[in-house]
Amino acid sequence: MIRVVLTVLLAVALLGVAMPALEDARRDATVERLDAETTRLERAAGGLAASSVAVGDPDLAARTSLVVVAPTGFAAAPVDRLTLVEPGRTGAARERRVPDGIVLAYRIRHGSVRRLPIAPPTDAIGIALRDGPIELDPDGGSTLELRLVDDDGPTVRIGRVG
Repeated sequence: MIRVVLTVLLAVALLGVAMPALEDARRDATVERLDAETTRLERAAGGLAASSVAVGDPDLAARTSLVVVAPTGFAAAPVDRLTLVEPGRTGAARERRVPDGIVLAYRIRHGSVRRLPIAPPTDAIGIALRDGPIELDPDGGSTLELRLVDDDGPTVRIGRVG
């Protein structure tokens, strides 16, 4: 009986010591996976810009779609909020400026808001959001549509589908 009690106490103590390390690993894995999603978005914008010509009418513009997937499951920390924003247009003093770029703003549960920059495809081609900030699903995938439009210069314009 005493061996069982000691074994349980030892298991609880080991679990208590391991939990902070597990939470750190989950948070780091989530950040890495979100960074990979921003890289996928940059590549999709670059591919669209490299293979197409910008036109003034968005309905006729070259387009592609991409599903941005938020990390979920046991190996990921829970994400409370996931949003694409244009820092230069929000007016918020705390937003980090990215010239002609956008950022993926996210908040891991019980954490502060973090931002991952998404650079434009080239210096000559901008990147913008179609209708302001885009809220993404923090528990799964969100389909985005990218269009190459001539908006005072070639711009990859991103909008959410659905």
